[in-house]
Amino acid sequence: MTVAIQADRPDFLEIEGDESGLFDQAVPRALVHRAAISEVLLTGVRSGGGDRLRMGAQWSRGHSYYGAVAGRWHDPMLFAEAMRQAGLLLAHETLGIPLGFSFLTETMSFDIAEEGVQLGRGPAHVVLDVTLRDVVRRGGTVSGYAYDVVAHRNGRRVGSGSVGAKCVNPAVYRRLRGDYTEATPPRSLPAAISPELVGRTCEFDVVLAAETRDGARALRADPDHPVLFDHPVDHHPGMVLMEAARQAALDALRCPDGLLVGCDAEFHRYVEFDSPCLISTSGRHRAGPGREALSVAFHQGGAAVADCKVTVNAGAES
Repeated sequence: MTVAIQADRPDFLEIEGDESGLFDQAVPRALVHRAAISEVLLTGVRSGGGDRLRMGAQWSRGHSYYGAVAGRWHDPMLFAEAMRQAGLLLAHETLGIPLGFSFLTETMSFDIAEEGVQLGRGPAHVVLDVTLRDVVRRGGTVSGYAYDVVAHRNGRRVGSGSVGAKCVNPAVYRRLRGDYTEATPPRSLPAAISPELVGRTCEFDVVLAAETRDGARALRADPDHPVLFDHPVDHHPGMVLMEAARQAALDALRCPDGLLVGCDAEFHRYVEFDSPCLISTSGRHRAGPGREALSVAFHQGGAAVADCKVTVNAGAES
């Protein structure tokens, strides 16, 4: 073997333990409801027995939106997105829910350790142990389910989370949404809060308006954003709301380089495009060494549409 060939050996592909097969290639994008292959985070799945699945997820060091935080950590929102994709894969592969059904996330929570998202010399290979529970069936069709996720990296448990979701067939979804099935995002957006206040570098990535109304900021999300709107939708996606909660927390805490280490979200109803959704924070308190927690509320048309409890490592400690 020549020196040049020897130097090019793909040693970086080696994975500790017996999980290497989980990271060979992305799962089919249709099964995780992504249009762009680049946005598929899951890389493999195998049965864990009973209602359990083991999945692989790869977190890039340079994701186009969920990039490195403070140059030191993978963005924990990659964990949230991997959890979301895991639930869709589970629904289609284990529960037999057909493609074309619509899914509504009702609850999503996660926590992750700082060491679990530290940047390395390559992408992070994360093993997700997913446990299905609370399956609801109506007329033989699954209408709701929940699942728990435990994340391991390099053999160490680094985070956990849970999700509760409902699913409906296309005909029922059309009846539920009525005229909103044809809703499209507004092309005109309010001015954004300064990106540097919320850990961003350009307005395109900011989801909070600059103007405040009684201490609240309006949600703004550019419909041309290739990650926030990977494909056409008729309402603001849950991941947009979680990003808004993160940005609202960073602004309120005055720590744009803060690391999101926990989020507990409840989505009460669809957040529509046709009226302002106002975002406010409250209840700031200490949640451990270097950690601050607060509540983020979303209101639209005078009604609560979502709530998030957010925990941030405001001290940027490793």
